[in-house]
Amino acid sequence: MIILGALSVAAVLDLVTGLLVHRIAPRRYQWVLEPIHRGCRRPAIAVVVLTALYLALPTRPRLPQREVRHVVLILLIASVAWLITKAMHVGEGVTFSRLPPDAVRDRRIRRARTQIRPVRRLTSVVVTIVAIGLILTTFPPIRTFGISVLGSAGVVGALIGLSARSALANAFAGIQVAFSDSLHIGDVLVVDDEWGRVEEVRLTHVVIRLWDDRMLILPSTYFTDRTFQNWTRHETRVIGRVEIELDHTADLDDLRDEARRLVEASPLWDRNRWVLQMVDVSAQGVKIEVQASAADGASAWDLRCDLREGLIRYVRDHHPQWLPRTRSEYKP
Repeated sequence: MIILGALSVAAVLDLVTGLLVHRIAPRRYQWVLEPIHRGCRRPAIAVVVLTALYLALPTRPRLPQREVRHVVLILLIASVAWLITKAMHVGEGVTFSRLPPDAVRDRRIRRARTQIRPVRRLTSVVVTIVAIGLILTTFPPIRTFGISVLGSAGVVGALIGLSARSALANAFAGIQVAFSDSLHIGDVLVVDDEWGRVEEVRLTHVVIRLWDDRMLILPSTYFTDRTFQNWTRHETRVIGRVEIELDHTADLDDLRDEARRLVEASPLWDRNRWVLQMVDVSAQGVKIEVQASAADGASAWDLRCDLREGLIRYVRDHHPQWLPRTRSEYKP
């Protein structure tokens, strides 16, 4: 009778909540209420049924009833942990549905997508550990033995701490990376002379898609212990730089006109800024640098390649005497 009554109450609650969500709730809240009801209904029913069973059983039962009450308590703790983790997972999905993944130019969206997932996973781990601890405390022999082991086995604790040091360091580094505002999902990074875009920021590692579609996976501690370049920390615009070496006889005004023509004709230029400058000089020649802005890292890379190719072609076809040369002087 207790089980049937608990199931009846759970069925009525499920029917009422479904009616409230689908019929009574305003349309503007359907996007959040429907996923929550659909994802959390099973753990919620389990919590209701087990709570009713636990409250209905006598507080001072006989031996068979005492074992049943203990099992129900364990299942209740597990179902509450299941409900909490499921609710956080549904909340993450609902939040991500309102944050489009292709909005790489919105820094607030990239920051939110970077921070939500590590927090949800860390919270799920904490809830699971707390649930396991609560379940163990329901067994008096295990609880007493656990306290004595924790108080006397310092060597075992030290060994466990040393073995878990790397994982814990990566976990805390992942939280630090997520909230230090040093990188976000969608940022363009240069790591070990490789540039790519941040695909995922997990609790223990960061996934970067390189320019040639290779996936670079680095531990979270890499971004807290070493330096790296973030081209899009404050904005997505990237300045592309092209360097070429020419002879001393090169006419910079003529070359600047050609660079202007190439930049203005390129659809990759964001119409913000460009410049051609002589940045270095040596006995063999001069070094010319062209800087042009693009909307993002990928566009800047393609723009650099186009400018380099166009300038070299122009010098080769129209002014081959500007190419670098090695001079020597003969004295009899």
